[in-house]
Amino acid sequence: MYSEWRSLHLVLQNEQGSTSVLHSYPESVGREVANAVVRPLGQALALAASESLLKTDKEVKWTMEVVCYGLTLPLDGDTVKYCVDVYTDWIMALVLPKDSIPLPVIKEPNLYVQSILKHLQNLFVPRPDPGSSQIRLCLQVLKAVQKLARESTIMARETWEVLLLFLLQINDTLLAAPTVQGGIAESLAERLIGVLFEVWLLACARCFPTPPYWKTAKEMVANWRHHPAVVEQWSKVICALTSRLLRFTYGPSFPPFKIPDEDAGLIPPEMDNECVAQTWFRFLHMLSNPVDLSNPAIISSTPKFQEQFLNVSGMTQELNQYPCLKHLPQIFFRAMRGISCLVDAFLGISRPRSDSAPPTPVNRLSMPQSSAVNTTPPHNRRHRAVTVNKATMKTSTVSTAHASKVQHQPSSTSPLSSPNQTSSEPRPLPAPRRPKVNSILNLFGSWLFDAAFVHCKLHNGINRDSSMTAIATQASVEFRRKGSQMSTDTVASNPMFDASEFPDNYEAGRAEACGTLCRIFCSKKTGEEILPAYLSRFYMLLIQGLQIADFVCHPVLASVILNSPPLFCCDLKGIDVVVPYFISALETILPDRELSKFKIYVNPTELRRASINILLSLLPLPHHFGTIKSEVVLEGKFSNDDSSTYDKPVTFLSLKLRLVNILIGALQTETDPNNTQMILGAMLNIVQDSALLEAIGCQMETNGGENNLFKSHSRTNSGISTASGGSTEPSTPDSERPAQALLRDYDTAAGLLIRSIHLVTQRLNSQWRQDMSISLAALELLSGLAKVKVAVDSADRRRAISSVCSYIVYQCSRPAPLHSRDLHSMIVAAFQCLCVWLTEHPDMLEEKDCLKEVLEIVELGISGSKSKSSEQEVKYKGDKEPNPASMRVKDAAEATLTCIMQLLGAFPSPSGPASPCSLVNETTLIKYSRLPTINRHSFRYFVLDNSVILAMLEQPLGNEQNDSFPSVTILIRGTSGRFAWAQQLCLLPRGAKANQKSFVPESRPAPKNDVGLRYSVKHRPFPEEVDKIPFVKADLSIPDLHEIVNEELEERHEKLRNGMAQQIVFETSIDQKSEEEWRKKSFPDPVTECKPPAPAQEFQTARLFLSHFGFLSLEALKEPANSRLPPHLIALDSALPGFFDDLGYLDLLPCRPFDTVFIFYMKAGQKTSQEILKNMESSRIVQPHFLEFLLSLGWSVEVGKHPGWTGHVSTSWSINSCSDEEGCERDDLVISEDVGANIFNGQKKVLYYADALTEIAFVVPSPVESLSDSLESNVSDQESDSNMDLLPGILKQPPLTLELFPNHTDNLNPSQRLSPTSRSKRVPQGRTIPPMGPETKVYVVWVERYDDIENFPLPDLVSETSTGVETTANSSTSLRSTTPEKEVPVIFIHPLNTGLFRIKLQGATGKFNMVIPLVDGMIVSRRALGFLVRQTVINICRRKRLESDSYNPPHVRRKQKIADIVNRYRNRQLEPEFYTSLFQEVGLKNCHP
Repeated sequence: MYSEWRSLHLVLQNEQGSTSVLHSYPESVGREVANAVVRPLGQALALAASESLLKTDKEVKWTMEVVCYGLTLPLDGDTVKYCVDVYTDWIMALVLPKDSIPLPVIKEPNLYVQSILKHLQNLFVPRPDPGSSQIRLCLQVLKAVQKLARESTIMARETWEVLLLFLLQINDTLLAAPTVQGGIAESLAERLIGVLFEVWLLACARCFPTPPYWKTAKEMVANWRHHPAVVEQWSKVICALTSRLLRFTYGPSFPPFKIPDEDAGLIPPEMDNECVAQTWFRFLHMLSNPVDLSNPAIISSTPKFQEQFLNVSGMTQELNQYPCLKHLPQIFFRAMRGISCLVDAFLGISRPRSDSAPPTPVNRLSMPQSSAVNTTPPHNRRHRAVTVNKATMKTSTVSTAHASKVQHQPSSTSPLSSPNQTSSEPRPLPAPRRPKVNSILNLFGSWLFDAAFVHCKLHNGINRDSSMTAIATQASVEFRRKGSQMSTDTVASNPMFDASEFPDNYEAGRAEACGTLCRIFCSKKTGEEILPAYLSRFYMLLIQGLQIADFVCHPVLASVILNSPPLFCCDLKGIDVVVPYFISALETILPDRELSKFKIYVNPTELRRASINILLSLLPLPHHFGTIKSEVVLEGKFSNDDSSTYDKPVTFLSLKLRLVNILIGALQTETDPNNTQMILGAMLNIVQDSALLEAIGCQMETNGGENNLFKSHSRTNSGISTASGGSTEPSTPDSERPAQALLRDYDTAAGLLIRSIHLVTQRLNSQWRQDMSISLAALELLSGLAKVKVAVDSADRRRAISSVCSYIVYQCSRPAPLHSRDLHSMIVAAFQCLCVWLTEHPDMLEEKDCLKEVLEIVELGISGSKSKSSEQEVKYKGDKEPNPASMRVKDAAEATLTCIMQLLGAFPSPSGPASPCSLVNETTLIKYSRLPTINRHSFRYFVLDNSVILAMLEQPLGNEQNDSFPSVTILIRGTSGRFAWAQQLCLLPRGAKANQKSFVPESRPAPKNDVGLRYSVKHRPFPEEVDKIPFVKADLSIPDLHEIVNEELEERHEKLRNGMAQQIVFETSIDQKSEEEWRKKSFPDPVTECKPPAPAQEFQTARLFLSHFGFLSLEALKEPANSRLPPHLIALDSALPGFFDDLGYLDLLPCRPFDTVFIFYMKAGQKTSQEILKNMESSRIVQPHFLEFLLSLGWSVEVGKHPGWTGHVSTSWSINSCSDEEGCERDDLVISEDVGANIFNGQKKVLYYADALTEIAFVVPSPVESLSDSLESNVSDQESDSNMDLLPGILKQPPLTLELFPNHTDNLNPSQRLSPTSRSKRVPQGRTIPPMGPETKVYVVWVERYDDIENFPLPDLVSETSTGVETTANSSTSLRSTTPEKEVPVIFIHPLNTGLFRIKLQGATGKFNMVIPLVDGMIVSRRALGFLVRQTVINICRRKRLESDSYNPPHVRRKQKIADIVNRYRNRQLEPEFYTSLFQEVGLKNCHP
């Protein structure tokens, strides 16, 4: 930079301004003259009011010659002090002239001050016996010079230049030579450098130094770098300058680089921006190359060092005999720390936190000194270190050999990590307006890369010299002695190892540089290009730093891991090259419970957290890249063993087993709750991804050869067995299992699933059951595993269910003082987990033992104890005093019982998963009834046991029912929903019922007259034998008729005969006629026949139903004694006003929890809510993966016809929709082909997902114009109750509105813009919305550019996304969202170039914060994305409900409403009146009071 300019070295060397005339005389003469002359001057100064003794120019100059000599005298008398007093008084002529200053000096102050400054150099020459007096006098001069520079307004440029040269010269005099322990240089170093830099900055503001001065300063400062104070003060100044520089370079929106006020005061306020920039760049390079500090040869090659060497014995000494060089590692580290702070400032991530901890992502590495030093921010630490580090440096050589002796308190903050980086306070993102990676590396890259490779050489190890081998062997023995777990079978030299004097000591600075470079590369913006030279060098650094061979460098390894969590999320080109090295490093860190080798540098929890973060980003790679091979650079460069397979290419799929082993090993050794939850989230991710991969039949099998290759590789080179942590943790149950068996276990999704269940259930009932956060996460993981579609043995499923039951038993049995709301939340979550397992695997309850166990747990939850315990006798439920752990636990157990009894095997019903209830209510029944007389007063209402409302309709519905049989349609409204049963009294078998309409008795046989023999017999009055009897005389005494007949008699006789003949004919004809009539008549005779009575046609079926079911007993109607509860059966009076409104209100109470997800798409660079909402208008402007993701979340439903949750209360749970009417057919048939995602905006369609236990609406909001809003509200006012759900369908012309007023809202003033009131749908009249508990809405944002996350306009979009839950019936006036904006959970999804997705979570703070399976920083595959997002949403909302005090489960809210309806509308009749009303018509039963 200054190559064309000459240095002022020679000028300074030849400068004679500090010699006096008296130097030509013998020493005794000079001393006497000085004593005599200076004493009166000094004594005169003591009297404040005295005038100066010197009046003329000549007198002053002569006196100055004497004073100049006096400053060189020994410090035994007062002479030197008087000289200093006089000169420090006189130089104030440039500030404020006083009487004590001679007149000539006041007249020409600049000229005299220049001479004085040259004379004062003599004071700073080291004396043979330095004492505190010289230090005191030097400080007096420095103070005066400081005041002069600060306050003088008349200093000429020449004076400024002399002043700067004076300061350079005195610094060089004292600081250039090797430091002597306790010498004057050590005492004054900080003050000397501080004054030099402060005055130099003042000069820059008032009289900018010319290039020769900068060049001289740079050359001279290079000679003083063995003083810690030089680097400390340089760091201070450059940080203060950077803070000012960033302010005007990047503007006020850039995160400010906060530094202490004391440091900020170093920069003169009057310094303008251009001057700051020029000064900043020059100051940055004033230290020359800071990496030189790692090389004692360079530092000791300065002239003063060489001179000292020669003076000692005439030949150069061994370098390391000079104690000051032993401090170089610490100084090198401080220099790297300073550069690291600058880099963080440029990235915009060094924001000091309120808890006095370091800037969050800046995981600081400190030398292994006492932990107490590291609790201050890095800025404060730089200043305190001046005092702290001296003590440290005197007592320790800070080498890693001693490091193991340092006691580490696990509770104290560790040096390498920031103590405040907890999961509740995630790493801040780099500032969106930060410079590019290339720009930062152009500034600092050469220093950082050189520092990162300090004392490392990349070579083949062929040309090793003997010294290296010796050192390597020695180090290897040292490692063995320290009990290293690394394999040291072959004592080979480490190819990274350099035979410098003390290589170990520089690990701290090297680690700082590596960590800084990792942060720089992790701050790459989306789509940004990085020069290949930088990338390749960075990958070399990673491969180097991640070495876990014999000579592992723990500080560097820790620093790389701590600063690389987002490394695989940044789309760095070729980053996959380092995947195997990271895996090997993680294999040494995560399964190691103690991390004893890292404890002295870093908080083990932080290191494990960073390692888990990296693991989360590596897990999807094997499935994603499959059999692609990772081409590893530097083949063979890191190993001298030809048989080593370390650097052979391996397929990504072959890495899967290693990653899974690391994950399982990590879970077995992890103790930190946050870390454990991250691992649990990762487990569900990998299990689900494996299951989906197998389901689509794309499982790629690696051949056996590759597997063997991989296994031998991982065992020989990682230094740790692939069995999950077996070598480091003998206590794990897996340590007895052979590694091969373990590997086979995880090949399939089923094996992974079983292993996960075993691990989680075992720990859930041991280590984790006391910790709420881990318990909740483990239960969420088990719930997620239940939904993974993989066939596993019922014994493994039973294990999961049993472990949850055992967990509930343990928590319920804890002593009373431990019972808290949190404990009960854990029990409630366990019951919910149990429900998920039972609904996903209903066949589990076919096993008798499982059913018994589950029902015992339900009993325990409801009553507080089991009826049957091993020790006691059976205690019947009726005899037990109900004593549940809490009402919340009882409610959760009741919900589980309902789930078992009503949902298992019955969900989804034929009507679909949108509603577990019947899609029928009174209105529907009236609509489908045949009889026009039916209205809503045709229903009879009864309540059973104060918990079930029966609505009975006695008329037949006219569907497939048999009209002649008694039928009743019952709407049952209970705590679990509304169910319609069509009941018919069945009196005949089904076959007879089908063929016959009504009862007909058995018919009689027809008579048969032709049956039997017919005889033609003439009937006689007497038998034939009578004719054979002979007559006697007496017989003959009666004459015959003809003998006595005369004519008259004959006539009469004839007449009689004729009459008889006619009578016979008549009678015969009558007989024939009657016979014919009888023949014609039906048989049997209807008049005389005995017939059965006709069947009843009119039934009072409600009474029959109640009676048949035993509800009409006398006891059922009596008020129970000693109880305020109503009788078992009561009637409701539906004629009372408000009855049907309350019934509708009850129907609106949902039967399942419901959640809402609002999905946004944020294109690169967008900032306003309107821009984001407009992205959804066309599918062409969004990425195709986004639309695929949308459809993976749920299925499309039409809002008007949908009976479930739609995302807004005004359109949800509708059952009287327009499914049959023409007017409700799709009015959006004329749609252009390019339909955007905003079709799912909740007006006509919405994406919907439901299972037996929850329902979710996925809404894609779109900009709603004010015109359509006003139309919507007008329409809704006129809507009737029955078709209130047609709201969205009635807006016939929204496209026209949008075209006519494209920017309508943009032209309005703020007061006319759509408020949340007008944006939300109007609730139709007559529909009261019940209070729904906490509002559970989650935002999912798809960001094209990751840096745009900080610009996401959450507050604006919160007002755009109303669900109607905020405005309950109780508080209809307050429309503000109840959830503070910062607590709204947001899931950001960023697509990477690889086809994977990066997740960022925001919001949802508190103890219920960390929800799985998605974890901040996780990478997810395309297959699993929809499932994991949905599962996370369900879990977020579950936790929100757990946390809420106001939330009641659905069945509890329904139970309360039913009790309210009973109290309000109970028909308070006497028993006789009740019975009477059962016999009356429905319309009449309300006539009696």
